[in-house]
Amino acid sequence: MRVFKGEVTALPPDKSISHRAALIGALSEGTTEITNFSGGFDNQSTLSVLQRAGIALSQEEIVQLNGRTQRRVVIKSRGLWSFQPPAEPLMCNNSGSTMRMFAGILAAQPFRSELIGDSSLMKRPMKRVADPLRLMGADIELSSSGTAPILINGTKALKPIAYRLPVPSAQVKSLVAFAALHADGESRIIEQVRSRDHTEVMLGLESFDQNGERVIVVPGRKQIEARPFYIPADPSAACFIVALGLLARGSEIMIRDVCLNPTRAAFLDILMAAGAGLHIENLRVIGGESIGDILVSSASRIEPLCISDPQLIAIAIDEIPMLAVLSAFATGCFELHNAAELRTKESDRIAALVVNLERLGFVCEQYPDGFVVTGRKQAPSGTVVLDSFDDHRIAMSFAIAGRATGGSFDITDIDVVGVSFPNFFELLDSLEA
Repeated sequence: MRVFKGEVTALPPDKSISHRAALIGALSEGTTEITNFSGGFDNQSTLSVLQRAGIALSQEEIVQLNGRTQRRVVIKSRGLWSFQPPAEPLMCNNSGSTMRMFAGILAAQPFRSELIGDSSLMKRPMKRVADPLRLMGADIELSSSGTAPILINGTKALKPIAYRLPVPSAQVKSLVAFAALHADGESRIIEQVRSRDHTEVMLGLESFDQNGERVIVVPGRKQIEARPFYIPADPSAACFIVALGLLARGSEIMIRDVCLNPTRAAFLDILMAAGAGLHIENLRVIGGESIGDILVSSASRIEPLCISDPQLIAIAIDEIPMLAVLSAFATGCFELHNAAELRTKESDRIAALVVNLERLGFVCEQYPDGFVVTGRKQAPSGTVVLDSFDDHRIAMSFAIAGRATGGSFDITDIDVVGVSFPNFFELLDSLEA
């Protein structure tokens, strides 16, 4: 039986906050210094498109006294209209965050630009990007199927908007906010279901509750002063280590300096409500974000997870694949509803989870907005080939299950974990007692 023990201080920096820090730095006046920026493929794609759109930036790795390496990014900009016409289409690779949020900025720039991605990203829906920007007066062209490439004929004459998000999406909320910063007047973004709030926290935007909805106020054409950012550890990455510690009996792991923003840490609430042995320590606030340490113990057993609350799903959407695999292996059961958004991620994550779980002997039933696991037939013997579907979260979820239970899984295209967690396997090796 495998046991995992130790202290984790080398989780990847938060992916979401890294994207936003770089984009906000490019919109600011002055020099922005970002400490502990993510080295993941997606965040590097954001830096790459910024550079190719005329933003001056540099990055370097700094070795700390404890031997840990942090990445520092310095961005120099002159404000909202510092961008230059790119000489060629801007390649976002696999990063939907880069493509969607940067589209909001490019819509306000007085030149033509084009956003493209890898084969996976070019299949993902982008109509939700185009719709609000068109309402603001931007000229946006998509493919006939509503996907990238995104052709943008930008304009400095964007109109302010009152936009009610049709589905919970922090990326769409952010792209509207970035576009609205350039508009000639105040805009309002209305959320019926709250999503992660890093953009409004980092920009210092006013927000309030009204008639059961969340309203975010975005002032137009307001100067953004450059300021430093510190990027805490990614809670979506911490979720995999939490699952490892809960699945492998006799394990105990301390995970340090994790972002515990309430709109990001819902997976911990879900697990603790199911009886998981989790404790939060050293809670503090840095730069408006809650940060703390997570102690994980496998001493207790969790109850089967049933996730259906739209609010919880909106703020735990990235962690659901790992929660599903964890619940299936720990209890033999899992249930998910109201999560159709999972079908539009790097892969159709509902279908991907069901395919792989069924290969491992689990009994599943799939629905348009979720699926259920009702038990497990005899576990297959020998090595089982699982498909990553070129999706880092699918790959890591099943890699954790294999490592924790001693299962022999051969996962295709496993290198895709580098999108968000470059040191994933190195960290697992260091924790195995």
